[in-house]
Amino acid sequence: MWDSTIINMLLEGIRDTLYMTITSTILGYVFGLPMGIILTVTDQNGIMPNAFIYKIFDVISNIVRSVPFLILLILLIPFTRLVVGRSYGSTATIVPLVVAAAPYIARMVESSLKEVDGGVIEAARSMGASNFYIVFHVMLVEARTSLIVGATITMGTILGYSAMAGTVGGGGLGDIAVRYGYHRWQTDIMIVTVVLLIILFQIFQTVGMKIAGSLDRRK
Repeated sequence: MWDSTIINMLLEGIRDTLYMTITSTILGYVFGLPMGIILTVTDQNGIMPNAFIYKIFDVISNIVRSVPFLILLILLIPFTRLVVGRSYGSTATIVPLVVAAAPYIARMVESSLKEVDGGVIEAARSMGASNFYIVFHVMLVEARTSLIVGATITMGTILGYSAMAGTVGGGGLGDIAVRYGYHRWQTDIMIVTVVLLIILFQIFQTVGMKIAGSLDRRK
């Protein structure tokens, strides 16, 4: 039963899962980081308060985050097909993963940036620093430990989402677990895929927390 075909399939599943998780996290931050910054600076207590802009991004974030991922995955099938030419497979799954992750990342970034001591921001402003400088050279730098922790949590969440996508042919370990563990009742393969997902999650968490710890100035 456990021949080279099964082993190669599991290795490909690990590769596809890493591909989906890492790529989606990176692209999620491409969209989520600016969104989180905008939410922070346009808040009523931000450095550039703007209730209109804040409300727009706040509503977008809340709407997308309120939709369960599996439902969002199905809703985005036409858009996914338009972007990548198909609605199944690991590359196609990245599209809904990024859409789901970006608002989540934005909230994580917003939370991290709001932890920055207001005194540090006021000190930078008193020395004539521009808002751009305050955001990119003060707030993001001061919040870097919290941002890394947030990125670690986000990557673990996206890993879980990528496994859910296996129910609709999303590829990776989740797809293997569904095809073999559910449809074919091969419990041993399903257990192995679950164990592999747990191992990947632990690796992401351990590496991320170590990086965050090394950047923590309080130590």
